Amino acid sequence: MAGWDFPRGAASVALLTEFASELGLPAEAVLSGTGLDLATIRDPLAQVEAQQELALVRNLIRHCGGRDAGPLGLHAGQRYHATSYGIWGYAVTSSPTVRDAVELALRYVELTYVFCVPELSVEGDVAHLRCRDDDVPADVRAFLLCRDLAAIVTLVREQAGAALRPEAVTLRLPEPADTGPYREALGVRPRFGGDSTRITFDRALLDRRMPQASEHTLALCERQCRELLARRRERTGVASRVRDRLLAADGLHTGMDEIAAGLSMTVRTLRRKLAAEGTSYRALVDEVRETVAEDLLATPALSVEQIAHRLGYSEASSFIHAFTRWKGVPPREFRRRSGSARPTDAR
Repeated sequence: MAGWDFPRGAASVALLTEFASELGLPAEAVLSGTGLDLATIRDPLAQVEAQQELALVRNLIRHCGGRDAGPLGLHAGQRYHATSYGIWGYAVTSSPTVRDAVELALRYVELTYVFCVPELSVEGDVAHLRCRDDDVPADVRAFLLCRDLAAIVTLVREQAGAALRPEAVTLRLPEPADTGPYREALGVRPRFGGDSTRITFDRALLDRRMPQASEHTLALCERQCRELLARRRERTGVASRVRDRLLAADGLHTGMDEIAAGLSMTVRTLRRKLAAEGTSYRALVDEVRETVAEDLLATPALSVEQIAHRLGYSEASSFIHAFTRWKGVPPREFRRRSGSARPTDAR
């Protein structure tokens, strides 16, 4: 799995959708094929998959075909403020020193929206923040590399002040005709054509105290970061994403091709990813049907035939056979034993 392939909050896709709107692009255009809608991206508790954000970025680049993807990414990245990252942003702000802030930021990088995952290294009197972009898809690399760099610089300027201006920025991108947008967004004229992308700064700046440092706030925020990251990791994996979609309204009436499209992948890719996780689409459908069947059988108002239909079976006999295989007894007997039998079932 690529280093950037982790679930993330919906704030980033909301920011990009708003950015697209200001460029004259309707939300429907940039959300097309992502499996997302306005209600989801406006939900502060919603999670999206990295592949969904990638699909949105591809839409944005395609609809802005006359624009250079690099400056487009720079302009988008300047919208990412500390508050855009939720509790992660407050934890970074509360750190005692710049070094502590960077180390915490990287420790909980999965709570961000980054694709070019950063790494900190120190060489003599200088420090480098390298952004790994090797596994970022080539068609969106320039946009995401510039967006992530601009977002980092924006965060640093807001939290640590102008004194943390980088000594140098190196980009693993060809030099454009106009470097002005890069100088404006990054604070220095980048060196293009490098073997890696990195921000270079004086090592001594790592020991600078953060202006809003707070020991108690940091302890509270980091605890919440740990808890949030643990909850997100429990929900990772394609199998979990497929289960969530099958459990959604009418999910069991949705075909595998629609599920795959909603996850921004082909059916073949979906099969391969599920196999790598030791399961299959059919096994997941059975698991969800079993879970939902138990819940529906606890509702006396529904007949076995109605439950079979809700579970996506064309015939009740197929459901009865499957349920008996799962539980060892037919659905009516299971219902009777659970004490929720319908009068017609009891006879």
